[in-house]
Amino acid sequence: MRVVMWIIRLLLFFLLFGFAVKNDHLVSLHFFFGSSWQLPLVFVILVAFTAGALLGVTATFGSLLRQRREIGRLRRQLDRATRDRPAAQVPSTAEVQAPETF
Repeated sequence: MRVVMWIIRLLLFFLLFGFAVKNDHLVSLHFFFGSSWQLPLVFVILVAFTAGALLGVTATFGSLLRQRREIGRLRRQLDRATRDRPAAQVPSTAEVQAPETF
């Protein structure tokens, strides 16, 4: 399984490397007040992908924290409920019946 993962990683690396080599043309990015930059196309795509990934991670971070707080609150409620409830009596082995087999 480890060899298969390395083959997939190498294949992905060579595909992305080939994509970068084929898209090395310069593109102009025009900003406000007449300023502009000239960058390779693959760099612009990489920056846009990274910015999107970071935006997605930060968008889900708030809900992740909210879920963790809710899980902690529910665990505390469960602990309180099990502590306050009287101990259940465990049946003896004579009272427990074995399941019937056919």
